[in-house]
Amino acid sequence: MLKVFLRFLMSLSLLAFCAYFSRAQNTAASAPIRIKVVVVTMFERGEDTGDVPGEFQLWVEREHLDQILPLPSGYHHVRLNNDGVLGLLTGVGTAKAAASVMALGMDPRFDLSKAYWIVAGIGGGDPADVSLGSAVWADHVVDGDLAYEIDARQIPENWPTGYVPLRRGTPYEQPPRIAYGEVYTLRGSLVDWAVRLTQDVPLADSDSLRKSRARFAGFPNAVKPPFVTRGDTLSASTFWHGSKFDEWANAWTRYYTGGKGNFMTAGMEDTGTMQALTFLSQAGRVDLQRVLVLRTVSNYDREPSGTSAAESLQEMASGNYSAYMESLEAAQVVGDKVVRDLVEHWREREATIPH
Repeated sequence: MLKVFLRFLMSLSLLAFCAYFSRAQNTAASAPIRIKVVVVTMFERGEDTGDVPGEFQLWVEREHLDQILPLPSGYHHVRLNNDGVLGLLTGVGTAKAAASVMALGMDPRFDLSKAYWIVAGIGGGDPADVSLGSAVWADHVVDGDLAYEIDARQIPENWPTGYVPLRRGTPYEQPPRIAYGEVYTLRGSLVDWAVRLTQDVPLADSDSLRKSRARFAGFPNAVKPPFVTRGDTLSASTFWHGSKFDEWANAWTRYYTGGKGNFMTAGMEDTGTMQALTFLSQAGRVDLQRVLVLRTVSNYDREPSGTSAAESLQEMASGNYSAYMESLEAAQVVGDKVVRDLVEHWREREATIPH
């Protein structure tokens, strides 16, 4: 009888251990993945690897984002590496960007509470400030869609533009109202740090770029070799082009930043990304103070001297940008300088935002 009783006790102990081990395994399996950096890109031309790249591919290949995780509620699956770097492809346009970032931010598989977000994409550049292949860290992200508009053929003679701020009756009417996501201001000390860290990163140049830059000889910054700087980016779902729109983008940026901003790059998605991150921050899912936006210059946003705006746009209509490959390269090498620092100094960066 004693042997039977002892055998019974051993069986109970074994069952209890198995139950405990099973619970521990389930707890470990359900624990969210702690993410250090999210790299946000907007478009890809084909596959994630091995073909003509878009914004995502160089990150996938060079950061070894080898683990594929489905994201059914977003535009594209996400990719993860062993360092806790997560790559997101949002899709083109403000709506897809907002939806994809929100989908990732609300996904319970990921702990994004301490993650840094680096938007790394290409865009048009103002030749007054930047050259082809240059990289611009944003201080402000300005929305170019939220507005009233009058057709150009009906603009009053004393108006500089047909765009009018929401809830205002004339262009640039004071004071500006910021109630709908017209402008997002990034953490200045973090931008300072990113600029200092990357300002000496060598950027790709070529005879082809030099030839393209020479068409803008009247703009001293436009003819420089590619460089890293800081400025402001304007997001609009309409791909606009031409000197008149360039004037508008500069004035629109100054208006919504109280004269502090300087428009340098144009993109499509960044206000959608920033709006989603703002809501996620309110929900305690992300830290909005850990966000950086990097745009690199694939083309100038206006026509060169001696060419019409329509002719200049036609040159780019099929995606034939003057610095397409160079701007993709710049976005990855400049952005990755920041990613590598964050990962390699994670103990410090997790606790304290660099400044």
